[in-house]
Amino acid sequence: MDLVSLWNLQGQLFALLAVGALLRKVGLFNETTKGMLTDLVLYVTLPCSIVLSFRMDLDGSLFVALSVIFFVSMAIQVVCFLLSRFSFRKTETGKQSVLRYGLLVSNAGFMGLPIAGELFGSSGLMYASIYLIPQRVVMWTAGLSIFSPAGANRKEAARKVILHPCMIAVYIGLFLMITQLRLPSFVTMTLSSLGGSTTALSMMLIGSLFAEMHKDQLRLDGRLLIFSLLRLVLIPLISLVGCRFFGIDRVVTGVAVILAAMPGGSSTVILASKYGRDTSYASKLVIVSTMLSLISIPFWGMVL
Repeated sequence: MDLVSLWNLQGQLFALLAVGALLRKVGLFNETTKGMLTDLVLYVTLPCSIVLSFRMDLDGSLFVALSVIFFVSMAIQVVCFLLSRFSFRKTETGKQSVLRYGLLVSNAGFMGLPIAGELFGSSGLMYASIYLIPQRVVMWTAGLSIFSPAGANRKEAARKVILHPCMIAVYIGLFLMITQLRLPSFVTMTLSSLGGSTTALSMMLIGSLFAEMHKDQLRLDGRLLIFSLLRLVLIPLISLVGCRFFGIDRVVTGVAVILAAMPGGSSTVILASKYGRDTSYASKLVIVSTMLSLISIPFWGMVL
């Protein structure tokens, strides 16, 4: 992607964020609406995009690329796990859990997938879908254990990973790619129409989150700045250096770096609330890191 296209994409994302913030301010986006739209993206539009991303001929090089992005993602998750284990040790428990989980689980699934699709096309979206498999496993295992030290039920965690809507879309997409089964035109057109709305809906939802910021959430502390530096700069930098060192394909490298550069995951707030941690601090972490990612993502796009 050239520089002009990158900045046009960033301008589009900013505009969509502004629309979401405006809709929140005028009252069209309330808590009920946001919940419904979040479900719509996770259960409908995003899975449609993922299924369509697998519509290409399977050959040896593609199989290798999918395997490579999977193992690259596993390596990045190991890096994130180590950072989460050894960072913020002297922070109070309520905030420590939030910071550690934010390092381990990014917003790559909600924000990263559509951005990867916009930057790298259908192949980028397909690679991103495979990249997210290890993160989803970590999210419901090691990630959940950060908030619930006793550990969650393993069967329940496995069920959430296996039956996640986006995972089901990956299964369907892989089946269609392996069998080379062609869908009827009207089905493809329907999937395309639904999937095409993913970026707009997800960015507007994030924009509505910005509009809810209070004055106290505008105050930054050192830990949030350190978190953002680790999440948005160090982790993608390690990903880029590692991929370049091993001579990994340019598109695979690009997808891995962009998804590694995503801000803290919105699930941080949900789990902080459920397990009695600092919910307001979790919201602040997601908002601040997302705002800073609007600078870091174009930067990494230019580097790539």
